[in-house]
Amino acid sequence: MVHFMMIRHLLLLTGLFLGSVCLAQAEKDKPAYLLYNSEGEVITYSELLNRATDADMIFFGELHNDAIAHWLQLELVRDLAADESKRTHVGLEMFEADQQILIDEYFDGLISQSSFESEARLWNNYATDYKPILEFAKDAGLSVVATNIPRRYASAVFRGGLEILDSLSDEAKQWIAPLPVEVDVTLPSYANISEAAGGHGGDNLIYAQAIKDATMAHFILLNMKLNDRMFHVNGSYHSNQREGIVWYIEQAVKGYRFLTINTILSEDPENVDPDDLQAADITLVVPSRMTRTY
Repeated sequence: MVHFMMIRHLLLLTGLFLGSVCLAQAEKDKPAYLLYNSEGEVITYSELLNRATDADMIFFGELHNDAIAHWLQLELVRDLAADESKRTHVGLEMFEADQQILIDEYFDGLISQSSFESEARLWNNYATDYKPILEFAKDAGLSVVATNIPRRYASAVFRGGLEILDSLSDEAKQWIAPLPVEVDVTLPSYANISEAAGGHGGDNLIYAQAIKDATMAHFILLNMKLNDRMFHVNGSYHSNQREGIVWYIEQAVKGYRFLTINTILSEDPENVDPDDLQAADITLVVPSRMTRTY
C-alpha cells in the first residue's frame, strides 16, 4: 500500500512537472515581439541598442498604431539618453516644423502642458503613443525636433505640384526644405506609392510624399552638430530601403552612420519570410493579433 502511494505521488509530481514544461514552452512560443537583422537572424534588444549607440542617426520606422513599436521606441530613447558618448536628440514626423516654437516654449516652462496640447495640432493617438516619448525627453533635457512639413503645404503640392511652393512667402518657406527640391520619381519607394494608388494623383502624389521626406531630412540636418545623435520616429515608408528621408540626407551630406528599423506584423513572428526582412537594417516583428492603439 505504501509502495502504491509512493508511485502515485511520483506520477502526480511528474505530471505537474510535465505540465509546467508544456506551459513554459507555450509561453516561449508566443513572444510579444522579435527583432531580426537583415540576414534573417533573431537578435536581442542589447544588440539593437549597441547598433543604435554606434549610429549617428536612427530611423525607427513604425506602424502608427502599433503599441509594441511605441513602447520599444521609448525604451530605446531612454537607453540612448543614458549613453553620454553623444548628445541624443529626438525627431518626430508627428510634429510639423511650425510647431517647433510650441515644443520649445513647453520645454522651457513658458507655457503649460494643457496650453501646449490644445494648440499643437496633435495626432489623435498622441496621448498613448507619442506623449510618453516627448515627456521623457522633456524630463531628461533632450531636445525634440519637429521635422515634418506643415500638412497644408504638402496638401498644396498634391493639388498643384511642387511649383506651388515658389508662391509661398519667405516666412512660410522657413518651414519647408530649401527650394528647389529634387525628386527622383523612379525610386522604388515612390514608384510603389504611385502603383498602390493605381495612378491616381499622378506625379503630384509622389511630390507630396517627397516634400515631406526632404523637409524631415532638412530639419534633421539643421539640428545635428558634432557628437550628436538623432533618434527619429517616422512611418516605415519614410526610411525603408534607405530611401525617403535617408536618401535626401545622403544627397546633402555623406558620412553619417545610419541605423534603420522597420516594423511589420506577422501571424507567426518565429517564421518570417526572409524577403520581409530586407527593407531595413533591423526589423521589429509583432504578432498580427497584438492590440492596436487605434
